[in-house]
Amino acid sequence: MRPREVEVDGVRYERIPIKTHVVLPGEPLHPVIEKYALELLQDGDWLFMTEKMVAGSQGRAYPVAETKARPLAVWLSKRVVRTPWGIGLGIPETMEWAIREVGTPRILFAAAVSVITKRFGRTGDFYRIAGTKARGIDGPGYPTIPPYDEMVVLTAAKPKQTSQQVGDMLAQHGKRVEVFLVDINDIGGNVLGSTTDRATELLVARILKDNPIGQGHESTPLGIIRRAT
Repeated sequence: MRPREVEVDGVRYERIPIKTHVVLPGEPLHPVIEKYALELLQDGDWLFMTEKMVAGSQGRAYPVAETKARPLAVWLSKRVVRTPWGIGLGIPETMEWAIREVGTPRILFAAAVSVITKRFGRTGDFYRIAGTKARGIDGPGYPTIPPYDEMVVLTAAKPKQTSQQVGDMLAQHGKRVEVFLVDINDIGGNVLGSTTDRATELLVARILKDNPIGQGHESTPLGIIRRAT
């Protein structure tokens, strides 16, 4: 795919999507990066990996059909506000995994606070209190690529450690690059972990805020950020 340029703080950057095969749940991550990204990387590049690919490779994706939701998950899912960019915890199966990830007490507290604050016109407190592990859960459906369109995908585990492991692997191949694990969608995103500092992570989030690699059937879960010459 062709690079897409963007200017941030007077500096132009190329965003180069990397097309791969569909990385299946439990599939090792490093061979995928070696196969598709290694030859494209240049010293000084920033390699970014999407959270859904990494979480899938870690085995943190579960079929909806095999997820048995408890009554509390069914009841709570009916009371979560659904957004235009995804179902979030708005179905019993994703809510069930949120409860498993962060615990019943935290989910109930988040729900109780949101009921109160909604009366004052404030929204979003449920997800803020439930935390990143709950907020980052992806549900099934379009435009997600199969088989993930029928799965609940949790947040990636140990994002900083995972980024560092990928960076170390690339260094063994002679590539001097920084690595970022990102959660990017059509409404923006953020960097969950990297091999560098927080200031650079915030810069990368700004560079990728328009989601240049797409969201689903593009099958581009990897990408390179490079200063334009």
